[in-house]
Amino acid sequence: MNKKLYIGGLSYDTTEDSLKEAFSKAGTVESAVIITDKMSGRSKGFGFVEMSSDEDAKKAIEMWNGKEFESRTLTVNEARPMRERPQRDFGGGNSRY
Repeated sequence: MNKKLYIGGLSYDTTEDSLKEAFSKAGTVESAVIITDKMSGRSKGFGFVEMSSDEDAKKAIEMWNGKEFESRTLTVNEARPMRERPQRDFGGGNSRY
């Protein structure tokens, strides 16, 4: 079963291809995604890598957590399910009444 990893501390210049290539040293990478800002399209400095097995994921964590990649120190751990966030109210005007 695939295991998704959170990758923090990425360089803003890191590409999904370079991330996938780096993590493939630990095992089979199913996907690599860098999270970008919707407005600017610029990297937010984190992403996710999906490894093909628990064993490959553990190996990737051991290999990369706290290690330097493209001049930045990475934080690598098992991804947690996304929490539902409360909806933000961006309504203009005076909403006190």
